[in-house]
Amino acid sequence: MRLKIGDKARDFQVKDVFGTEIMLSKFSDKKVLLSFYRYASCPLCNLRIEKLIKSYTEFKSKDLIILSFFESSAESILEYVGKQEAPFPIIPDPKREVYKLYGVESSRLGYLRGGFSKTMLKALKAGFRIGPKDGDRYILPADFLIENMEIKKVFYGKTISEHISMESIYRFIDS
Repeated sequence: MRLKIGDKARDFQVKDVFGTEIMLSKFSDKKVLLSFYRYASCPLCNLRIEKLIKSYTEFKSKDLIILSFFESSAESILEYVGKQEAPFPIIPDPKREVYKLYGVESSRLGYLRGGFSKTMLKALKAGFRIGPKDGDRYILPADFLIENMEIKKVFYGKTISEHISMESIYRFIDS
């Protein structure tokens, strides 16, 4: 079931790829970007992580916490996404337990439309290659902007290449 603006954020207790325990409720006094990705070797996902890394210093200066979920194992995440050395937590969720809490969906049509997009070309040109799919290739990205454990903005991608806009994130942290 999809979540909507005004819903209470669903708390979770997980471990990131380095074994650090993370609970969403521990960030209840911060603004949080909660992002859901496909599998670790997805070029589109890695391109998005790269964008977040480039903006991280500014996001951190405005107290934005970024929590990123992949439906891959920790080992796969470290092999692919880990090469970028993200300064924020990357969380493996191969059983998609937290994905289910947030209503993250799959779509074959979204896969086809996003797989042949300009964003995919950018990802491939940036050097991100398609590797083994250790997850549901049809999962669609989803992003949530959360403050005080309340969902302030919801974005469910219609294709595998869509995430909440960077402009929306900047507006959120500046509000």
